[in-house]
Amino acid sequence: MLRCKELVARSSDYLDGQLTLGENLLARQHLLFCKNCRCFIKQMRLTQATIKALPEAPVDDVEKIVQRMTAAQRSDDTP
Repeated sequence: MLRCKELVARSSDYLDGQLTLGENLLARQHLLFCKNCRCFIKQMRLTQATIKALPEAPVDDVEKIVQRMTAAQRSDDTP
């Protein structure tokens, strides 16, 4: 059976369905017996759902971003 550290390390792969059948069975077995890891996985699922529900931020033109950063840096360097 997996230990908590091992489950946490594989949690993203578990949630994404990327574990092998054997690894998935070990993770599910661990979750049957470990309340803390069940809570952790539940929180991870909620986090994933929240992130997916967020609107995508509009992407500014990269050149404009570089120009603003350069201007800000210059104004910070001025005595």
